[in-house]
Amino acid sequence: MSIRKRVLRSCLLGLLATSIVHTWWVSALSAQETVTNVHHTLSVEMIPAAHELVANDQIELEVNSQVRLATFTLAHTLYVESVVMRTHSVSGGQGGRDDVVPFTIVRPPETTTQRIVVSLPKDHGRRVTLVLSYRGQINDPPREPRHLRFVTPSETAGHIGVEGVYLSGESQWYPDVIGSFGTYRVTAQIPQGWTVVASGRKEGETTNAGKTSSTWVAQDKSEAFTLVANKFVTTSREWKSSTGQRVELQTHFLPDNAGLADEYLDATAKYLDAYIRILGDYPFDKFAVVENFFASGLGLPSFTLLGSGSIKRRYIQPYALGHEIVHSWIGNSVFNRDDHGNWVEGMTTYLANYYWHELVQDIPQAFEQRRMMLGGYNLYVRPDTDYAVSQFLRKHDEKDNAIGYHKSAFVFHLLRQEIGDEPFWRAVKTFVRSYRNRPADWKSIEEVFAQESGQDLRWFFEQWVEQPGAPRLSLRDVHARRVKGEGGKEAWRLTVEIEQAEKPFRMMIPLRIVMKESTDIKSIRLSLSQRSAAEFVLPDQPLRVELDPDLMTFRRLTRGQLPPMLNGYVTDPHKTVVRAFSDPASPLQQIVARIADHELTGSRRTAVVALKENSLPPDGSILVLAGADQRQALQSVVQESCGDRITLGDRGFEIDGQAYDGPKMAVLFSCHRADVPGSLITVLYGVTSGAVEKMSRFLFYYGWHSYVIFQDGAVMKREVWPGLPDMKEVRIDATS
Repeated sequence: MSIRKRVLRSCLLGLLATSIVHTWWVSALSAQETVTNVHHTLSVEMIPAAHELVANDQIELEVNSQVRLATFTLAHTLYVESVVMRTHSVSGGQGGRDDVVPFTIVRPPETTTQRIVVSLPKDHGRRVTLVLSYRGQINDPPREPRHLRFVTPSETAGHIGVEGVYLSGESQWYPDVIGSFGTYRVTAQIPQGWTVVASGRKEGETTNAGKTSSTWVAQDKSEAFTLVANKFVTTSREWKSSTGQRVELQTHFLPDNAGLADEYLDATAKYLDAYIRILGDYPFDKFAVVENFFASGLGLPSFTLLGSGSIKRRYIQPYALGHEIVHSWIGNSVFNRDDHGNWVEGMTTYLANYYWHELVQDIPQAFEQRRMMLGGYNLYVRPDTDYAVSQFLRKHDEKDNAIGYHKSAFVFHLLRQEIGDEPFWRAVKTFVRSYRNRPADWKSIEEVFAQESGQDLRWFFEQWVEQPGAPRLSLRDVHARRVKGEGGKEAWRLTVEIEQAEKPFRMMIPLRIVMKESTDIKSIRLSLSQRSAAEFVLPDQPLRVELDPDLMTFRRLTRGQLPPMLNGYVTDPHKTVVRAFSDPASPLQQIVARIADHELTGSRRTAVVALKENSLPPDGSILVLAGADQRQALQSVVQESCGDRITLGDRGFEIDGQAYDGPKMAVLFSCHRADVPGSLITVLYGVTSGAVEKMSRFLFYYGWHSYVIFQDGAVMKREVWPGLPDMKEVRIDATS
């Protein structure tokens, strides 16, 4: 996830309540329009034991000479001691003077920020230098969010404490101009034994009188400056890409994880080498993997900040470390334009989470990523709560994730199919180069890709980006007849008709045609009509037609078409937890308690009932938490929906014909409920209570597979059972 400074806004009507706040509003708007450059020369001392910082920020502004007020944001817990205007000597030497200037503090209601409104003299020039001295506490201890997705970032605006320091743009820890892009020179002081890691390049470090001071320079414009500190063990190496670019690779880990440094450095080099070829030169001097004292996965200019648990679990996958590395270009070099749709997460997700698997020719995993993107949208985005990709700003819940990350990523996949590989990748590189250190929006993307492809793409962006929804497709009619082919050989003319329910979309749809002796892939171009048809001449008799079996297009699917999985239970508005264990001290009871404490969806309470032999609640999806003591009663209700896929035993279980035995074995599996369309039965079964103890806290992390097998809490195997395919048998015309 790319982190950006929060642009704090207040209601205009509330701001008009007093003249001073109205003055602040007008000055804030004028500052955004007239400030062209901001440079911070910042000196800050952090005192972890007191949660305190003491700082002095020399801010150089280029402003319109008519501006009379300069407005800065700052955390409300920080106290401004003085503001002076620094006038430099004519010769540019050390002379000049500091003049105290008046300022006003404005604290809009219901915000955690204050506005420092500084009055400028009438005769100020275009370049203005202000020095703000301030101090106070940044003390927002990280806290766990209240929901069932256990592996998620903690929530904090910023923290200085003995456990670590985290100061981002959202912390408002230095005076900032709303909507500005700045350059920085920051000297940070911290107790000896601590290490600071920050945006930009480190110019030097000294230790004196029990304190360590380091200086950091960020010469390229950035939305914010982020600084973290802890008692790190640092490992670094100089690395040269295949294109000749040199980058310093670093890890800053706490002692317990320091032994993983080389593994992370190797993975970093692998990702950088691949994405430099795709996106152009890496935009910074270093890339550091930094361990955080709370759960996080953040991509920042020149480093990524990962929680200790993620570091320990070797968080080097494409969707993890690879994703944060791509943010170096997308989000931290090319910025998202404020108050416009967030395209950054969609493009990053496409390049890292998805395209990496194509790049290394891992075709099954590429398919898996497409499946999860479609699954997320279809499970978490109801038609009545859907919104356009262009309206996504930031992620608050799974629905936002499905639209702003998954659907947005799929838009780039559809765009690539529409214009072709060569123009697509040329446009990606042109876009990154053209908008480096500049904000961009969806319109910018459209213009670059239209130019590089030579196509008018207005219809594409209007349909996929600016409008909500997705097509609902189905095979309407499929029939064939014998015809004469080339050279008088027998051939078959296949007619395929596709129906679009509700609003029609313009798109290409692939078809898999299964014939007696072979298989072929064809495509139909759908028009803006309810029905579209195409004919194909085939060398062999067609037997059946499958609509988009490889999930190359974005569309609405029914719950029955999706594979059975735990997330299908999670998103069912009517669901029940079934207790199929008798031990009150079982870890399964902790899951029951947690579900009661963190409701899955909406205001509807999740019912909790005991298992009755040969009987389950008649409606909705079911989550069965099962121990071996109720295995026999459970087996009969499982068999009704799962058939012979699952057999539960007192010493183990058999799944898809393979046996797994032992007291440490557990399985999580889901099946479509028999006679309850759209609903599922999901079962967590442990051979003993100890078998589920380690994984029970992470249960809802395993929501995307039909079954997951655990041994002593570790994943042994995970698989997906297919949903109902969208296919039709070919009807042979009688005249043939």
